[in-house]
Amino acid sequence: MRLYSSLSRQIEEVKPLDGQTVKIYSCGPTVYRYIHIGNFRSFMLGDLIRRILRFEGQDSRLVMNITDVGHMTDDLRDTGLDKMELAQSDEGLSAMQIAEKYTEAFLKDGDAVGIGRADLYPRATEHIPEMIEITKRLVEKGHAYVVDGTVYFEVRTFPDYGKLSGNTLEALQAGHRQDVEVDPNKRSREDFGLWKKAGAHRVLKWPSPWGDGFPGWHIECSAMSMKHLGERFDVHTGGNDNKFPHHEDEIAQSEAAVGHSVVSVWVHGGFLRLSGQKIAKSAKNVVLVPEIVERGLDPLAFRLVCFGTRYRSEMDFSWEAFEAANTRLTGLRQRMADWSESPAVATRGEMAEDLDRRFRDAVADDMDMPAALVVLNEAVSSPAVGPAEKYRLLSSWDGVLGLDLERLARERYEAPPEVLELIRRRDEARAARDFGTADRIRDQLGAMGLEVMDTPAGTRVRPRL
Repeated sequence: MRLYSSLSRQIEEVKPLDGQTVKIYSCGPTVYRYIHIGNFRSFMLGDLIRRILRFEGQDSRLVMNITDVGHMTDDLRDTGLDKMELAQSDEGLSAMQIAEKYTEAFLKDGDAVGIGRADLYPRATEHIPEMIEITKRLVEKGHAYVVDGTVYFEVRTFPDYGKLSGNTLEALQAGHRQDVEVDPNKRSREDFGLWKKAGAHRVLKWPSPWGDGFPGWHIECSAMSMKHLGERFDVHTGGNDNKFPHHEDEIAQSEAAVGHSVVSVWVHGGFLRLSGQKIAKSAKNVVLVPEIVERGLDPLAFRLVCFGTRYRSEMDFSWEAFEAANTRLTGLRQRMADWSESPAVATRGEMAEDLDRRFRDAVADDMDMPAALVVLNEAVSSPAVGPAEKYRLLSSWDGVLGLDLERLARERYEAPPEVLELIRRRDEARAARDFGTADRIRDQLGAMGLEVMDTPAGTRVRPRL
């Protein structure tokens, strides 16, 4: 698999540093409100990379953080109010209740749009000791300084600052607005907070060597990614809006702390726009997943809409396009249901082999999903490919597409109680990461003449063609 790296600005092959597992870290949500579809386009990236890697037999591990403290209302200056405490005052719930409410909503909505759950969702509030440890290390190495209980990263001590976003120290100095108030405790405007002193009325705070305080937003991802994936890992994803300051600051503090590069490939997704504007709460144009359902549309059709535009490009959203994608998805599922009743074939024909090769090439080529959809359309309409072959192709490709193309075909097969019990036991084993038991049950179902499929909703089976 090859991906465009925002850091090197070129296509790079994804190779596991440990020779076995591709380790992926995705910047996750700040859980103080419902997540809109613009965010979900970015959150789709990590899972899509994982789907493609597994499609080609490459083991992978996906970690996505949950930010439940430290993300301030002013991203650029990392100042203002903590978004969690702001939501707390708005809703009259505790910060923990706010986090639980919106984390559950995020996971539920992610399921609806076919984003497979990460292997781990670490929470910022559960990693305060790791954040303090990295901050201490940066102070000891001379990359950070303490002023009245707040710890700042000194950008001038990291010569490579700006290598991701292009916002070098010189560019920042030239572009500074003179009317923006600067924290007088900083040695330079560009410095950013690693640990912040808690004010008198601050609710979310923890003890530290510098007094009671709370972490900065950027240090959270450094601490969580390196704790769970190691000091060197393969892929880091996020939206284009994460490049600066969040990811730029993350690179500076992580590399300054450990003394070497941490991430091999940085992957960033383009904005989703509605009527020419970026979908964002500030623009008052957000679209939430429940609204899709209220309109009688399948949330999985959102994937089909997104796949029509290369992930790195900005994408225009319209309900007309969504409705067309919904109609297309329903038609594909009906075709699959019809093809599922065709007699099986022993071997795959030459045209089917060529289509499969082209699909695999497309998704491996920096996730070229528009090209993959062209191949899918050719497969559906090709007279040279039989119905059973078409079913097998699309069923296989759906491991990447995540469109639940076999939904109607599945509904025509009513699993007996003994099969349902095996499915239940296998899902429990997978949830407990007991993959040995899950594989044995897969073999048992296979011996019963069933094809076994792993989907975001769990194990699915159908008679083998």
